[in-house]
This record gives sequence, C-alpha cells and structure tokens, in this order.
Amino acid sequence: MKKTILTVAFAAVTAVLVLAATANASSAGGGATARSKLTLLAPAAPGGGWDGFARESQQALRANGIVNNARVINVPGAGGTIGLGQVAQMDGREDLLLATGAAMMGGIELSTADVSFDDVTLIARVADDYNVLVVPKDSPYETMDEFTAAWAADPGGTAIAGGSLGSIDHLLSGLLGREIGIDPAAVNYVAYAGGGEVLTSLLSNTAAAGISSYNDFRDQIEAGSVRALGTSAAEPVDGIDVPTFIESGYDVEMSNWRGYAAPPGISEDARQELVDIVTEMHATDEWDDSMARNRWSDSYAIDGEFQDFIDTESLRVASIVEELGL
Repeated sequence: MKKTILTVAFAAVTAVLVLAATANASSAGGGATARSKLTLLAPAAPGGGWDGFARESQQALRANGIVNNARVINVPGAGGTIGLGQVAQMDGREDLLLATGAAMMGGIELSTADVSFDDVTLIARVADDYNVLVVPKDSPYETMDEFTAAWAADPGGTAIAGGSLGSIDHLLSGLLGREIGIDPAAVNYVAYAGGGEVLTSLLSNTAAAGISSYNDFRDQIEAGSVRALGTSAAEPVDGIDVPTFIESGYDVEMSNWRGYAAPPGISEDARQELVDIVTEMHATDEWDDSMARNRWSDSYAIDGEFQDFIDTESLRVASIVEELGL
C-alpha cells in the first residue's frame, strides 16, 4: 500500500522550491532548442547522486561543444517524484532532460501522486552505480557470512541504516533479508536523509550496518573507518575492491542505474535529437573519465532496450516495496 513519505512541513517547503525552479526553467525554455540551450533537471538537492550525475553530464557536454549552453537545476523531493511530476507537466518542451534512475522507481511506488515513467519520454539509460554494505571498523563481523548469521538470529536488534524509504538502500535491505530467511517487512531499517547521516549512525554504533552508494563510503572505506562486506553489483567492478553479494553466496544484485527522460508530447525529431545528444556525450573522453572516477559501469541503452528495462525493473521494485510492507 502506497504511503506518502513527506511531512506537511517538508511538503510546504518543497512546494516553494518547486515553484521557483519551475518558473526559472519555463522562462528559459521558450523557443530554445536542445542544441542551443539544454536544461538538465536533477530531481534532488545539490550534492546528491542525481545532482552529481547531471553535473558530470554538463561538464562533458560543455567540454565537447555538444550543446551551446547546458545548465543544471535542482527540484528535490519525494524520491525524485516532485521533479518527475513537474516534467510530466511540461508537455512539448524539447530542451530539457530529467535525470532519473533506480531511486525514482521506489519513489513512484511510495508517492501518492499519480505519476510514473509512462508520463514522460524515455531517452537513455547511461550508467550503473552500486551500493555497498558496510560495518563500523570495530564491528566483530569480518565477512558477509558472519554478519548475516548474526542478522538472521536477531533481525529486530540489528539496525540497518540507509537512505530514504523506498530508496535502493532500503530495497537492498529487503532483498538481502529475504535471501537469508528474514521477512523483508521485519527488517529493522532506519532511514536517513543522506549518506552523511548513515555514516554518523555507524560511527556512533547506532546501527550495526549501513547500505549506501560506494561513493558515499569510499573515503571512509579507504581510511579504515568502516569495513565493506559486499557490493550490489552483479559482477566485480573496476576500482571497487569489495566482493559482490553474489560472490559471497547471496543471490542479490541491484544497480543504482542513472539515465535521462524528457517531457511528454515532444516530436519524434526532438526525441531523436536528445538521444543523439546523450549518445555523443556518452562517447567523450570526459564521460569516460567521469565513469572511472565515480566507479560507474557502462549500461548505455536507448529505445526499446531502455523501455524493456524500465518495464521489467518497475515490476521488480513494486514487488519488493510490497514485501517491505510500505
């Protein structure tokens, strides 16, 4: 059953931000073409994963003259569905790309707003980011097997810290719980606003383990403040020296994929132009550098391949959300 994850106060603040961002975006869009002026809408606050993805894209587009002017605006809230809802109302606008990804799927399932990927134009899946499960440096658990044995023995007493409800962090906690015989709804998941708060809960021993993007924990892993036990990638990723859950014997994988969508009602020529822009960006040296620095994997897909992925993954996420009792 879907439930809103916004408090009344947060909803009011978000509404103000949305109105301001939308007004600015709309005023810049009249008569513009994607090649002359492109807006990248990150449906999250500055500093988050979507924001970073959009700004890496912006740099690659600018450095290679793929578009004359690329700018990023932020419309945060509700697992990305505030931004999604705004773009769904920009019918026919041809100079805007919405950063999207796995977290938005969970947001769609939890949102009370009647909006989904059916309400926008899919452009491309571009990259996969991955999560890791970490424990504090003084944790007694050295391996996934040691941790899952303790977790299975005391699900309620084993707090798992992660991002917002319905995020990939939350979904992974349910998948891992189910894999070791815990009812996903019984997982003691503690939701935080971001990776910084997750780290604080770990270092203060408020949580037994944390799940977040590898990049959120990378500095602490390298410094030895936390110990990474497993990653959600289906196969080993260059630059991530952590065993996958599958390598450790747990049939669990999920990518925090990232891609782009556009407003509904655009012409076929405009859609193809946006696909071409993302394709050209994807082929640049700057984008290759972004992939390497962020430990992302290439998952480029367009047209029917991207649509099929969305259809399949949406069903999977909906099933996990139901099992989590959200």
